[in-house]
Order: sequence, then structure tokens, then C-alpha cells
Amino acid sequence: MKQYFIGSYKRLKQTNILANFINLSSIQLSNALLLMLIYPIITHIIGIEAFGFVMLANTFSGLAGIAINYGTNQSGIRDIALNIKNPFRLRNVFYVTLWMRLLIFILFILTVVAMQWLNIKYYTFIILAIPLVAAEVLNPLFFFTGVERLKLYNIANLISKVSIITLVIIVIKGPDDAKWVNLIIGTSACLTYLALLGYAVFHYKLRLLIPKKHEMLKIGKENFYLTINSVSVQLQQSLMVFALAKWGNPTWLGAYSLCDKIIWSSRIMIIAVSNAIYPKAAQFYQEGPKLWEAYMKRMKGLMAIIFSFGSLLLFIMPGFFIHLISGEHNEMASNFLRIMAFVPAVAALNSLNVVDLLLKNNTRSIFNISIILFIIACITCFLLIQSRSYHWLGLYTLIVECSALMMYEYVIKKSRNYAHHKLA
Repeated sequence: MKQYFIGSYKRLKQTNILANFINLSSIQLSNALLLMLIYPIITHIIGIEAFGFVMLANTFSGLAGIAINYGTNQSGIRDIALNIKNPFRLRNVFYVTLWMRLLIFILFILTVVAMQWLNIKYYTFIILAIPLVAAEVLNPLFFFTGVERLKLYNIANLISKVSIITLVIIVIKGPDDAKWVNLIIGTSACLTYLALLGYAVFHYKLRLLIPKKHEMLKIGKENFYLTINSVSVQLQQSLMVFALAKWGNPTWLGAYSLCDKIIWSSRIMIIAVSNAIYPKAAQFYQEGPKLWEAYMKRMKGLMAIIFSFGSLLLFIMPGFFIHLISGEHNEMASNFLRIMAFVPAVAALNSLNVVDLLLKNNTRSIFNISIILFIIACITCFLLIQSRSYHWLGLYTLIVECSALMMYEYVIKKSRNYAHHKLA
């Protein structure tokens, strides 16, 4: 067993995956720590009801950001990694990605303007959260991950997060200031990403390029299923938040939002692992699918052990984590978290399944799974809300995550059996 872990460590070190994971997880962890640091401050100042609206606007912006990203975080990393030695192709991938995001952002702005006639009571929160969505347009994570140069990105993000914490403490004074929280976070992110984009353009000599129409249509077609999947995944995670805002009450919304963000923090770490693996995984897969499959099996086992331990801690001590983040004891939130505790372990088992289908360019299966999962999420959410009992609301995320794992495992197993039968 000792030799297995030593050998795995040496292989990770040789492929830069360990360095990528440390840098990328530091970036993602800083985001999680930011929210964990400001939650006690926010909840003490503005109260649970206003906190729920802040998180609601944050969730809405996250959903819009997924659509604007249009799958470019996944495809962009792959394309940058594969074309790193080709300056022309590197420049082309860089600008096609940014222009695609900008066009979708314009559509988003028009949508938000039209929403003013819907008489949404948290509309002001949504307007002031627009910089959060704009930050997704500018986010150069796909580029820095693809070229495996994450240290600068990491440092810039840490500086940004420290600035956000400082501004939140200075600006937020009471419930009336709650609407400014997302504006502060989004503006700081935009300025940071603009600086990083400037560095990338200067250092890699990426002169301005306006993509050709067929290139935009190509990425539009190739990433369509991937985008629908990402939006579906985000909706699956946030559907309960929107449902509670509409049919629940502010207390339920606030308590559930706290737990949702704790689980979200674990997802960020899982995504960090996946993104750190992705550049080399693409190269492994080109060398031979068997090489990638063997490596994926080892990594899934390691991730399962690590995140199962985290899930166990959440299950045993939900009250501790709720108090750590919110600054107060909340029995309702503790009940939610105890049920949701095993979501990180299940999500960890499933994360590399998504990478496997992406490497095989099997976006159609990803799309099909996402649609089925969205239907499952809607039915589960409806039944739990209709029960009018808050005790079981935490089941929502766990049911959706377990359903996702079973479907991805089925599709991957089926495709492998088909490939082996074809070779035979």
C-alpha cells in the first residue's frame, strides 16, 4: 500500500498534475474561504431574510454565468492545451472563446432589462449582481489552466479576495446594504480578470483578432450540448433555492442557502481536481484510451477516500460547520446539512466520469443525462415542497447527485463494452 501511494505521488509529480491541483485548488479554496469568512459578518448585520435574497441573486448570476461561459471552460482548456505550441491556433482559441462569451452576455443584459416588468421583489439584487456575470466573460482561467501557468492567476485571485473582504466589512452596515454585496464581489473579480487578460495578451503576443463567422458557428454547435448540460447541472443544484424563494419562506431559504454553499465549497474542490487533471488527461487519451482509463481508476479511488472522509465529518458535526459559517446555531440548517453530507462523496465519484465523456467528445450522452436529471430534479423538488415539511428538504441534492452517478456509470460502462466488442 505504501509503495502504491509513493508511486502515485511520483507519477503525479512528473505530469504537473500535483502542481496544477495545488495552484487551482488554492484559487478555488480562496473563493470558498471568502464566502465562509463573510457569511458570519453578513448574517449578523443583515439578518437571515436579506441573506437569503443575497444568495438568491448570487445563484441567479451563477446560472447566467454558466450560460455565458458556454462550455468554454471545458473545451477551452482542452483546445489551449493541445495548441500551446501553435501561436496562431492559440490566439484563435483565445479570442473565439472571449467573443462567444461577450455575445451571450449582451443577450443576458437584454433579458435582465426585460425582467423589470415581472415585478420581481429581489430585482434590485439581480441588477447589482450583473458584475458577477460580467466577470465570467472575462475569466481567463481556461487559458492559464491550458498553458499550465496558474501561479499568477492564483496570486491575483488572493489579492482580489482580500480586497473583497475589506470592502464588505467597510461598506455593509445593515439590512439596507445587503444588495451591495454581490456588486462588490463582481466588480473586484472583473478588475482582476481584466488585469490577467492584459498579461496574457502581452506575454503570449495575442494580438486582437475578430473571429470568422464559421469559427463562431463551429464552437456554437460543438459546445451546445455541453452548455445545456452545464445549465442543467446548475439548475439541478439551485432549483430548490428558487423554489423556496417562490413557495417557501425566508427562514427556510436562508437555512437551505447556508447548507447549499457548504456543499458548493466541496464541489469547488472536486472541480479543482478535474480541471487540474484535464490538460494532461487530453494528452493521455491521445496516447491511448487504456492509459487514461487506468489513471482515471486510480484517481477515482483516491478522490472517493478523501471526500468520503469530508462527508463523514459533515454528517457527524453539522452544527459545528453551520455555526462556523453563519456565526449562529440553527437547528433547521443542521438538519439539512446532515442529510446533504454525503453529496461530496458521491460527486467525487462522478467528477471524472464527466471528464471521460468530454475526452471522447460524447457530448450527446452528457446532454441526454442532463435532461433526464433536470426532470428528476423538478419532480423531487415539487414533491418535497408539496410535503410542506422542511425536515426532508436536504434529500433533494442527494437524490439528484446519486441519480447522476448511476446514469454516468451506466453510459461509460456501455460505451466501453461496445468498444471492446468492436475490437473483438
